[in-house]
Amino acid sequence: MIGALQTGLLDSPYSLTEARVLFELAQSGLMETGELRGLLGLDAGYLSRIMTRFEGDGLITRERSASDARKQIVRLTPAGAQIFADLDRRSGQEIERLLAALPDEDQKRLVSGMATIRALLGPPERREPYVIRPPRPGDLGWVAYRHGVLYGAEYGWGTDFEQLVARIVGDLDLSRDAGWIAEVDGQRAGCVFCVRVDHKTAKLRMLLVEPSARGLGIGRALVRECLRHARSQGCERITLWTRDCLVSARRLYQAAGFELESQEKGVDNGVEVTEELWSLDLKATS
Repeated sequence: MIGALQTGLLDSPYSLTEARVLFELAQSGLMETGELRGLLGLDAGYLSRIMTRFEGDGLITRERSASDARKQIVRLTPAGAQIFADLDRRSGQEIERLLAALPDEDQKRLVSGMATIRALLGPPERREPYVIRPPRPGDLGWVAYRHGVLYGAEYGWGTDFEQLVARIVGDLDLSRDAGWIAEVDGQRAGCVFCVRVDHKTAKLRMLLVEPSARGLGIGRALVRECLRHARSQGCERITLWTRDCLVSARRLYQAAGFELESQEKGVDNGVEVTEELWSLDLKATS
């Protein structure tokens, strides 16, 4: 679709590989041929033929390295720089044409999908910091959706669980209750809500951390934010409901000082579950 497999890239006389060579030379200013060959994974003979063609077309100059006569230094001529600039401009126009037919939301989905491919198949990258923010329009729908998808995939829970979460979301009163959304690199990565039960009691609800963001401390930060808010509102006690299979979440609750109050057997989508009620005395831990 983007023309990378055509004989001439972007209706030019240059192949994708030749365009990549021009790109690297344009970025570096000058480069040793061995470095260029290693960077692009090219056969020495193939690169030599490309260099010979470029030199014949007046696109590059080659000279021996002053520090090592065995090495050859290559740089673009003004004509070569102009050829690259033209290819770069055409590439931008082609991508612009492809994206112009998509509404903004689909453009965001496309970019997000490409970022996911890079993250999954590329080399490990430095983990991005996260931010914790209040909910915005669209976040509540995402909360119900991700609970249904994630817990359905990981634990086999069905639509009954998703409907339960949707009811909890629908009952939120954000003039009284509070919530937080975690973001990593601009993408939603987690959530939690503090729901007011009465003037002395709050409930921690809908804690979720995306698998791609686990290990960053997001869950701990969300729980801490929920407890801070409950204390600031004068609550003396906070409770939560969970299931015993949610091992990582239970560890977070225990680390925060919650204690298990009761357990009850149940079934979700044919899967046996153990429902649990946990609580924390905010007065004792303030």
